[in-house]
Amino acid sequence: MKRICVLGGNGFVGQSLCRLLAGNNWLVRVPSRRHIGNQEPLRTLDGVEIMQCDIHEPARLETLLTGCDAAINLVGILNEKGSDGSGFRHVHVELTRKLIHACQNQGVSRLLHMSALHADAERGPSHYLRSKGEAEQLVVEAGRLGLSATRFCPSIIFGPEDSFFNRFASLLRFAPVFPLACPASRFAPVYVEDVARAFMLSLVDDDTIGQAYNLCGPNTYTLKDLVRYTAQCCGYHRLIIGLNDSASALQARLLGLLPGKPMSYDNYLSLTVDSVCAEGFPARFGTPVAIEEVVPEYLYRG
Repeated sequence: MKRICVLGGNGFVGQSLCRLLAGNNWLVRVPSRRHIGNQEPLRTLDGVEIMQCDIHEPARLETLLTGCDAAINLVGILNEKGSDGSGFRHVHVELTRKLIHACQNQGVSRLLHMSALHADAERGPSHYLRSKGEAEQLVVEAGRLGLSATRFCPSIIFGPEDSFFNRFASLLRFAPVFPLACPASRFAPVYVEDVARAFMLSLVDDDTIGQAYNLCGPNTYTLKDLVRYTAQCCGYHRLIIGLNDSASALQARLLGLLPGKPMSYDNYLSLTVDSVCAEGFPARFGTPVAIEEVVPEYLYRG
């Protein structure tokens, strides 16, 4: 049995991936900043070890990687506390830099890294996409120095615990008229279990080393299509009004002032780039599941 450290293992994608890895005879080590109660999903899985620590501390990160054969970085944020990009850089860039350094020091030769579609350090329109692009550059450079790395760039990821369909379902519940920013933005939603499978299969496929894979579902939709579909699944009759660019930007700025930032101006800038793949889901990882096969099961409100 091989041991693997999964940063972000307690998250939406991480929990699916850890279940899959544990079920395929990997010993999985998951760091957490908070105490994990006995009833948490990962705590009950055989082969999963939870270690309470701050992954941003280099010494603790090296301890986590001791004895590991591989590492996976799933850590990411969609919004930061401020608006200058420093929060994104701290999570996406600096943590990736520390992880690569820890892998090199601990002799961990295999790294799987979660990026984003159209991440670009130079031309990304948002702090999110630029910081994701900077992190990718670090992984590519580490690959030139001998680290066996694979990068994954998904569109929006859906599943029972997602923050996309579930969030819109919550917002639509109390909004008979729903003003929608960036209604024409396009997505190719990919199922969380398909993403997890791609990560796991790449661990045993040396041909994936040094590669980057875009992960998209089988169909493409506009944001307005997806919000309308969410309302349909929930049994809501809602009037969805698409906003133009200037109104979308204004809505994003206003929502960014609210607690929890339901949307931010940086999100708006990210939405100016379509989150779709030209080539679809990589055939080597199987056939992707469409939203119509899964989403109604967890959104249906009866």
